Amino acid sequence: MNVKKIVVLALPLFLWACSSSPDKGTVSKSGEIEREWIEEGVTKHYVFARGIGAADQTLENKTQRMATSRNAAIVNAQYNMLSMIKGLKLEGGIMVEKALETDSALATTIDAVIKGAQVVRTEWTNDDGCVIVLRLSKDALKKAGLQITD
Repeated sequence: MNVKKIVVLALPLFLWACSSSPDKGTVSKSGEIEREWIEEGVTKHYVFARGIGAADQTLENKTQRMATSRNAAIVNAQYNMLSMIKGLKLEGGIMVEKALETDSALATTIDAVIKGAQVVRTEWTNDDGCVIVLRLSKDALKKAGLQITD
């Protein structure tokens, strides 16, 4: 099963579990995803995004299930981070999403910056699914040429 299929399978799970306290984590002690969590989103210095990846239960090897769900969670978190970044405002008042429509080089830059986001939390569910939290510094966006207003 490829990563795209895993992400598609994880989407309903992501929509179901829409909000958990960052202190508490996303996965309960019993290994289930919390029914509620708090998204940090965009803070003064960082952009945060969470991703969920489902494990391919047909794989017999636990390590493979965990690795594929982690990879899917990272891809899902990167997609969610792109959505957050598109909602940011650039200096001059234009939204990133609007700037992307006219500047293809900007899309490549943002893609590269998102791929460099730091994984700050990794949790596995009792069925070997994975929840990831990514963090991207606003300074990294500025170094890439995106002048984000605070």
